[in-house]
Amino acid sequence: MKLFYSTASPYVRKVMVTAIETGLDKKIETVPTAVAPHKPNLDYARNNPLMKVPALVTDGGETLYDSRVICDYLDSLHDGAKLIPLSGGGRWQVLRTQALSDGILDAGLACRYETALRPTEKQWPDWLSGQHEKINQGFDALEADIDQLGGPINLGQIAVACAIGWLEFRNVAGDLRKSRPKLFKWYEAFAKRPSMAATAPKA
Repeated sequence: MKLFYSTASPYVRKVMVTAIETGLDKKIETVPTAVAPHKPNLDYARNNPLMKVPALVTDGGETLYDSRVICDYLDSLHDGAKLIPLSGGGRWQVLRTQALSDGILDAGLACRYETALRPTEKQWPDWLSGQHEKINQGFDALEADIDQLGGPINLGQIAVACAIGWLEFRNVAGDLRKSRPKLFKWYEAFAKRPSMAATAPKA
């Protein structure tokens, strides 16, 4: 398999943590890929028309995107305990947690693009405030429902940890730890997993 990736992408990190946790990482060749919303990578568009990372080329030659699809695919390839339960309430809880985490990241990336790519005179404070509100509401929900992050490792947990790691790495939303002691106690423990340590974001 071949994975188009960036070392700073939280979505790539989610895929790589999933690969390590399922024992598939040694079967994946990583291909550094430069993407940015203001600089279309037309060569890469042949693999992903949205020109975003990650994208995975399977051993059968099919290209998959985005991170949710790739993680689901990887989870189907191994014989161990599944990171996404196959059925029942646990399945929907894991998928919902992943969706919440990805939504938090989408808001964080919107902040990053607004401040890092857009000229200062064209930045929109109300836009940034709205994205910050999404991030904070999302983390408040995770704090209030911390029990959902318990139990054996699953894709929801991985998504939450990757979201936290990236937001603190980029510091786009201020102090996220204030008033969320349970969430960050959980995160500090989860971040010690070898899969997380091996995939820490790099500028």
